[in-house]
Amino acid sequence: MKVIICGAGQVGFSIARYLSLEGNDVTVIDHSAELTRKISDTLDVKAVTGHASHPAVLEMAGANDAELLIAVTHADEVNMVACQVGHSLFNITTKIARIRQQGYLDSQWADLYTRDNVPIDVVISPEREIARSIARRLEVPGTFDMISLVDDKVKLVGVRILESCPIILTPLRQLTQLFPDLNVVVIGVVRGNKSFIPEADDQLEAGDEVYFVVDANHMKRALSAFGHEEVEARRIVIFGGGNIGEYLAQQIEQEHRNVNLKIIEFDKTRAETVARSLKRSVVLQGSVLDGAVLDEANVAAAETVIAVTNDDETNILASLLAKNKGSKRVITLVNNESYIPLIPALGIDVLVGPRAITVSSILHHVRRGRIHSVHSLREGFGELIEADAIETSGIVGKPLQDAKMPEGVIVGAVVREGKVIVPRGSTVIETGDRVVLFAQPDAVRQVEKMFSVRLEYF
Repeated sequence: MKVIICGAGQVGFSIARYLSLEGNDVTVIDHSAELTRKISDTLDVKAVTGHASHPAVLEMAGANDAELLIAVTHADEVNMVACQVGHSLFNITTKIARIRQQGYLDSQWADLYTRDNVPIDVVISPEREIARSIARRLEVPGTFDMISLVDDKVKLVGVRILESCPIILTPLRQLTQLFPDLNVVVIGVVRGNKSFIPEADDQLEAGDEVYFVVDANHMKRALSAFGHEEVEARRIVIFGGGNIGEYLAQQIEQEHRNVNLKIIEFDKTRAETVARSLKRSVVLQGSVLDGAVLDEANVAAAETVIAVTNDDETNILASLLAKNKGSKRVITLVNNESYIPLIPALGIDVLVGPRAITVSSILHHVRRGRIHSVHSLREGFGELIEADAIETSGIVGKPLQDAKMPEGVIVGAVVREGKVIVPRGSTVIETGDRVVLFAQPDAVRQVEKMFSVRLEYF
């Protein structure tokens, strides 16, 4: 597949890496010669230096025979014009654009992104995707990640293993003996700087970050088995009233009516704007690093504090202050990936990485056909894929133990006629089953072939 990516920043780099690893023909455009040189030296992609919205630059990048254009430059207007030029002059089939300015996303302008106006097939708003991601984490206390799959029948859950975990230092193969009726499969473990798919004899250690797939009906029992029985937050404080904080607060008001919510925003004008957009929440104007302001917000009594200002250092320091004052749980937005290894040692409970969330959203719309959803887990760890098994799939009609699964792939759940099946070696996948599996980056392409998936477009 011929793909043009406009923008060689962090998101553009990540998408280019994923798609090039899968054998796609990728060209990246950026006006920065330094960024295009870096991406061409690092990845197996072509790089063009120039303005992504200019017709001549798009033509140089191969727009005449491109099937997909992904516009993720730092300027919304450049992304929009690139899609328009790609459609009008080069007839590119699918256009995806990242748009951050909320004024472009207001529901009253919903008709803007049509083939007769600005022909963008998929609009990605990082701020809204981040807010939704945080809202999902609020639904299940004690988790650092939670994704719903197969119409909410299956959940992907990420938890940190504590010293008090009842299954610590227990071989994973014994989980079925200890909890025979629990539909759960551990698909990934992050230990320090190492990420791996665990074997049956592997044991979980304190400090591990564990991803497991579970039948949604067994969620509470699964969390208890992994040592987490936290109660849902009723008192929440949001640090930062920007686009993310405002959208998240609106979601909480709509979906969690019993929550007592406060927002702290430094800018007075912005604080007044956010206050007008909310119905029941309290907006305080002040610095999230001011102890007196935190006391006024009663951070000490908050079950959850969410730091989503525009500054990483402010988010980290404010989260530590909240913890020091007695808040039970902090969720912290961090853009700079170099800070990530420090987060667990600092005592921050949940890290939110905007790049991984945005990349997952875009990949979800790139992979079509029999693949229903794709979610990126951490940077470079792998992808959680939800797909339909069709008659020609290589894993249909034979036990999984005989299916010759690619290395780096593990099946987490099979859903058949609405029933969740925990995959074992003897499990036989049938045509029409919905399969949830985890694939490490170099195995994703093999997964697509395994399901005979053809990339289809709008």
